[in-house]
Amino acid sequence: MSEKRSVSEMFGCNVFNDSVMRERLPKAVYKDLKKTIEEGTELNPAIADVVANEMKEWALEKGATHFTHWFQPMTGVTAEKHDAFIAPTENGKVLLEFSGKELIKGEPDASSFPSGGLRATFEARGYTAWDCTSPAFIKETPDSTILCIPTAFCSYTGEALDKKTPLLRSMQALDIQATRLLHLLGKKNVKNVNTSVGPEQEYFLVDKEKYLQRKDLIFTGRTLFGAMPPKGQEMDDHYFGIIRERIGKFMKELNEESWKLGITAKTQHNEVAPAQHELAPIYASNNIATDHNQLLMETMRRVAERQGLKCLLHEKPFQGINGSGKHNNWSIVTNTGKNLLEPGDTPHDNQQFLLILSAIIKAVDEHAELLRMAASTPGNDHRLGANEAPPAIISIFLGEQLEDVVKQLVTRGEATRSKHGDKLASGVHTLPDFEKDATDRNRTSPFAFTGNKFEFRMVGSTQSISDPNVVLNTIVADALSEVCDELEKVDGDLQDVMMEAHELTKKMLTDHQRVIFNGDGYSEAWVKEAERRGLPNIRSMVEAIPALITEKSVKMFEKFGVFTKAELESRVEILFEQYAQTINIEALATLDIAKKQIVPAVMKYQKTLADSVAVLKATGMDTGVQESLLGEITENLKKLYTAIGILDSETVKAQSIGEVNEQARFYHDVVFGCMNAVREPADKLEMLVAKEDWPMPSYGDLIFEV
Repeated sequence: MSEKRSVSEMFGCNVFNDSVMRERLPKAVYKDLKKTIEEGTELNPAIADVVANEMKEWALEKGATHFTHWFQPMTGVTAEKHDAFIAPTENGKVLLEFSGKELIKGEPDASSFPSGGLRATFEARGYTAWDCTSPAFIKETPDSTILCIPTAFCSYTGEALDKKTPLLRSMQALDIQATRLLHLLGKKNVKNVNTSVGPEQEYFLVDKEKYLQRKDLIFTGRTLFGAMPPKGQEMDDHYFGIIRERIGKFMKELNEESWKLGITAKTQHNEVAPAQHELAPIYASNNIATDHNQLLMETMRRVAERQGLKCLLHEKPFQGINGSGKHNNWSIVTNTGKNLLEPGDTPHDNQQFLLILSAIIKAVDEHAELLRMAASTPGNDHRLGANEAPPAIISIFLGEQLEDVVKQLVTRGEATRSKHGDKLASGVHTLPDFEKDATDRNRTSPFAFTGNKFEFRMVGSTQSISDPNVVLNTIVADALSEVCDELEKVDGDLQDVMMEAHELTKKMLTDHQRVIFNGDGYSEAWVKEAERRGLPNIRSMVEAIPALITEKSVKMFEKFGVFTKAELESRVEILFEQYAQTINIEALATLDIAKKQIVPAVMKYQKTLADSVAVLKATGMDTGVQESLLGEITENLKKLYTAIGILDSETVKAQSIGEVNEQARFYHDVVFGCMNAVREPADKLEMLVAKEDWPMPSYGDLIFEV
């Protein structure tokens, strides 16, 4: 049992952060490394040995025996290969070593990770490269203590094979274009611009013993069968409700483990669905926030396991109740500490803010398909468009205040006023009156402005936030680049530049106002209105994937060096393959559970019921109820068996399709529907068969007994 420490003592204790580097590194080395981290200058390889030695000594003091290059391949999870610090000596002993070369470069097997055709199986060499902008950290488990060094992962020929490299490229692109714009607007003191992100993580907790009795959860992360219990989320009593002791214990340990890793776990609460919860961190640099979110998901699973729980991160673990998202809160911040999405008290006068806002609106409208693709996973297909998550239509919520400013600019050419919030008077003398925000919030909007940031609400709970942020950073960089191109044509002083900026703001808002929608995104009326406006409604992952390789997308990504065409094509192949593999696993699990568990259990219960009918008949008693129940069970069992045969046949067909995109579409269009056809009679049978005879824990057992 570790000694009790305060939060301030605990926070970041396992991170080789700025304070540790300042204390341990020689001043010149620290200054050189700090410049690279803060200003994006090239890393000086000459300092690597010094940094590596101090990092090793620090890690050894923490009890570490191994180090690893921690990276994020295109599997969507993290990867690591552990190497001990030992080096043999001539006298049969060992020294503890860690060189600058080992810090900077690693060499995992690139052929064993998804590459989408970028690497052949026999071409195994790949490299991990130290990302000094994300601090190294110690990962403690009951079995090991490992020094983890965040790295990028590239092929031998230089293509990005991971989630980090494109993210860093996109951040660099936005930095260059946003800094360029600010310099044109007279802000010469700005040296660089960063994106700041705070991802809210939703998750479910279930009892581990019950989880282990559900093959569907084990194999797929979601329930493939399950009838709704008498109570779901109808009473809204779980949302922000009292946190149960068992869950509170989990949250306490999760916070402590997160704080040690420098993750700023801030807000925790019960979510809408029973057994669902949320953790939200304080904002961090885009890159660090992405690393932290991957670490957080891993830590959630590990802590849950230790406490006899299972953490479910799938977007839709349970049919009929809310699924889980990961709201990606995104803003743009200068090195001087200015949030470029802060509208100020009088947004109508804030010309810089309005210009940047209009560029973002333009970017979202022009690249809506890409943003939709960035939130696409097989699991998120269950969630998007349901009355619990944003619709599959990309739109922007600005709120009353900014919508009014936009309307003024579009209709009158200038904005002269900004709406302000009134006083909130509760009517109770002892309660304080306070000024309301000028704008309400909108839970139904996929891309909502919320005070001084945009909240991209479509992102799925299992996703790496790298994907949506790569797209978001790049499309905004593209829009800002076009704005800069126009402003650089101005032949005059700063006042002339600002006049042109005003004209560009009006034009972009006029041309792209169709994407602004402040109403109910869940309503059928909005679907029709969006169609009238010409907004895309992309309902599934397989429909969304091709947006990556349209001529427009390829041109933009190559322009800013975020992806090459080959890298984009590889990702399209990987995404189609991942979708097909996911549904194939779900189909096989459906067949396995239905054939080996549900059908035998129903037949056994059916026989018991038939035997009781025979006994009752022999005694001359009325068997109408029993025979009616037996008939209903028999009818649904027949439907189930027929549906199993069809799913079996169609899954075999799907597996034989050679083209990965055609295969993915077949799984979506045909196999997925066949799975639902198996589930329907099975869920009815669950309601007919005695609980003690049903072969797995019910929804009620899973979501209410934890």
